[in-house]
Amino acid sequence: MAAPLKAVDGNADLQALMSDLAIRARAAARVLALAPPEQKNRALEAMERAIRSNVAAILAANAEDVGEARASGTMTASFIDRLTLTPARVESMAEGIAIVRGIADPIGIVTESWQRPNGMTIERVRVPLGVVGVIFESRPNVAADAGVLCLKSGNAVILRGGSDSFRSCRAIHDCLVQGLREAGLPEAAITLVPTRDRAAVGMMLSGLNGSIDVIVPRGGKSLVARVEQEARVPVFAHLEGVNHVYIDAGADLAMAKEIVLNAKMRRTGVCGAAETLLVDRAAAGKTLKPLVEMLLEAGCEVRGDEAVQATDARVKPANEDDWDTEYLDAIIAAKVVDGVDGAITHIQNHGSHHTDAIVSADEAAAKKFLNEVDSAIVLHNASTQFADGGEFGFGAEIGIATGRFHARGPVGAEQLTSFKYRVHGTGQTRP
Repeated sequence: MAAPLKAVDGNADLQALMSDLAIRARAAARVLALAPPEQKNRALEAMERAIRSNVAAILAANAEDVGEARASGTMTASFIDRLTLTPARVESMAEGIAIVRGIADPIGIVTESWQRPNGMTIERVRVPLGVVGVIFESRPNVAADAGVLCLKSGNAVILRGGSDSFRSCRAIHDCLVQGLREAGLPEAAITLVPTRDRAAVGMMLSGLNGSIDVIVPRGGKSLVARVEQEARVPVFAHLEGVNHVYIDAGADLAMAKEIVLNAKMRRTGVCGAAETLLVDRAAAGKTLKPLVEMLLEAGCEVRGDEAVQATDARVKPANEDDWDTEYLDAIIAAKVVDGVDGAITHIQNHGSHHTDAIVSADEAAAKKFLNEVDSAIVLHNASTQFADGGEFGFGAEIGIATGRFHARGPVGAEQLTSFKYRVHGTGQTRP
C-alpha cells in the first residue's frame, strides 16, 4: 500500500504533492470503474458505521474550527451556521450515506438499445466520469456527501475543503478512508487535499495535467466565479441562488405564510433559501400585509417596493441591486407584480436559474409557471428549501448545477456518470 500523504501548510513542494495526489486518484478511478456494486456498498456501510462511531471526534474537530472562525471576528452568522456540525447534522450525514448505499448502482446500466438494419445491436451504457475535483468552503458535510456519491458512481474524487473547515474535513475523511480500507478499495478513491495553501485550488483548476475530468465548486460567489473563469476542465456549478417565491392570486393564505417563512427563515445561509418574495397584485390586498408582518416578526428584514413599504413602516425601500442579491441572511426583497406573467418576467430578468416556487390553487397558473420559469428546480406549493439532493431521494448531492449541459439541479450519483456505446456485431463490415 502506498504511503499516506502528509499534511502540509506551506508552498514547499506543493506541486509535487498535488501531482502525486493526482496520479493516485487516476489509478483509483480505474479500479472503481470496475468495482462491483457489492464492494462499493460494503465500503459505504463501513463509512456509515465509522461516522456514527466517531461522532465525538468529528464534533471535537469541528468545535476547534468554529472556535477559530468566531475568534477571527470576521465571519457572519450564516457562515458560522454552515460551518457548524451538531450531533443531529452528523447523524444526517450518516443517514445520507445509508440512502446512497440503498439506491441503484448507476454504472453499467443500459439506458437504450436498438438494432440497425445491418443486424448490429447498439447499446448506450452508463460509465463513470473518472476523477471529480470538488472545491468547497465552509460546509464540512460536503466531504462526506461528495465522497460517497463519487464512490457510488465509480468515480475517484479529490476534495479541497475550505481552510475554515480543515480539521472537520480531516475527521470526516478519516471515516471515509476507513470504509474504503475495510472494503479493499484504494484509499486514494477519496482524497482530501492535505493543505490549506490556496495555490492548491489553482492547480486543481488547471486539471492537474489531465487527471481531473470535472470540477464541482461548492461555496460563495467569489469562489464559483473564480472556478468558472479559471477552470480548464468542465464545471458543474451554480453562481448564486437568487430564489423567488411567487404568491399567486389563487394562493391559500395559511399555506403561503408557512411556505414563505420556511423558504426564507428555516436556514438563511443555504443556497435554496428564498431571497425575493413576489406577490400578485390581485392578491396583495389580502396577502401582502400578513406576509410582510410575519417576516418582520420572525426577525427578517424586508426591503420592498412602494406597495410593500406601504404595508408596514418597518419595511426598508428596495433598490435595484436588491432584486439581484443572494443575501444568505435574514433579509428578503419583496415586490408586487402583475400576475403570473409579471412574476415570470421578473424571475427571467433577475433570477439565477436555481430554484423558484409558486404558491397557488390555480392549476393553470401553476402549469404556466412550471413550464416557463427557466430554473433548474421549480416548485408548486412547496418551499424552495427542498432544493437539496437528499430531499430528492439522492441521499446527498455533490452540488446544484444551473447550467444546461449534462447535469442540472441536484447532482447525485446518476448525474456523475457519462455514457459509452457498446456495439455488438456478427461480422459486419462497412461497404
